[in-house]
Amino acid sequence: MNTTDLSNPSLYINRELSYIEFNRRVLGECADSEHPLLERVKFLAIFNGNIDEFFMVRVSGLKQQVLLGITDRPADGLTPREQLVAIHRTVTQLFAEANQLWRKELHPELKKNGIEVIQYKDLGKRPQTKLREYFEREIFPVLTPLVFDPGHPFPHISNLSLNLAVVLKDEENDETHFARVKVPSPLPRLVPLKPLDPDELLPPAVQKFVWLEEVVAANLDRLFPGVQVVASYPFRVTRNTDMEIQEEEADDLLLTMEENLRQRHFGSVVRLEIDDNTPQHIRDLLIANLQIGQNDVYTTNGPLGLSSLWELHKLERPEFKYDVFLPSKPQALRTGENLFSTLQRQNILLHHPYDSFLPVVDFLEMAAEDPDVLAIKQTLYRVGSDPPIVRA
Repeated sequence: MNTTDLSNPSLYINRELSYIEFNRRVLGECADSEHPLLERVKFLAIFNGNIDEFFMVRVSGLKQQVLLGITDRPADGLTPREQLVAIHRTVTQLFAEANQLWRKELHPELKKNGIEVIQYKDLGKRPQTKLREYFEREIFPVLTPLVFDPGHPFPHISNLSLNLAVVLKDEENDETHFARVKVPSPLPRLVPLKPLDPDELLPPAVQKFVWLEEVVAANLDRLFPGVQVVASYPFRVTRNTDMEIQEEEADDLLLTMEENLRQRHFGSVVRLEIDDNTPQHIRDLLIANLQIGQNDVYTTNGPLGLSSLWELHKLERPEFKYDVFLPSKPQALRTGENLFSTLQRQNILLHHPYDSFLPVVDFLEMAAEDPDVLAIKQTLYRVGSDPPIVRA
């Protein structure tokens, strides 16, 4: 009788690599031309956002295990260090595929359909002048350039922020200096060109955009008067945001959560993303100051942080999206009767997304306003920036 050796690592799939493979399938949806164009763009944004979260939580956990000297092999046979090596190899390959999809398929297809993302250097003089005015009015007031040298420490780089590493040369003594300029996140990452030039005769369906970091890079002379701006290179940092909370040791769980959320901004760096044109001395400078290794560096041949492509999906171009789906409301909730009274009389099953989520929000709002309700306790997994369920 043949028996299977259940300790054989080949029988098991590593948890972290499995999650990456899930995101390979997300990227596959982006590559599927059967989807409407802006839905494909949405899948590319989702892919990038998922990988960001993966590094913030899962990769940071593995790096912590390596720091603690953990070398145990789980059922899949991979130590934490071996998992990190495999992750770097696989993610590098996936990002090459993602950038290829953007450059070779989505970007040209968007342009063909009147949605153009243009490089700043390819713009004519008039649009560049208009963008200079936009820079002076909207961008310049919120920029804080920071020079770093032996007398000025390297600035804190916030999680997932987009930055420019700027090379400066003092024209008086020919000394080279370095600075960091943070690209302001409150502003649209894709700057619309049409509103900047209302006299330009464009077909109604044509919308043009330029990357915000390129606008900042083209106007760095305003930030550094009296010195020569030699070059600038975009980079992006991902930090450890994994939280470990010992509930038994926390005197006040709410205060503990608030403190942990504050500390997330200062977690160790787990990934550095740079443009593949970044010269080695700039890479070495960033690696040394961020205190990371070569395997924490990911280069890309295209824009960093493509989760910003959500901005394109929000465009009012219904011809490039799925038809809007309108969920239904169960018959028992259409009477206008008090929801509590209805629930006292019968149970109601909601099947999302086919049934509307509004009854859940209504239920919580009623509970929050009802003086007879003593407490509301629930577990929320993923909420938006301003969710009605939290406001309730």
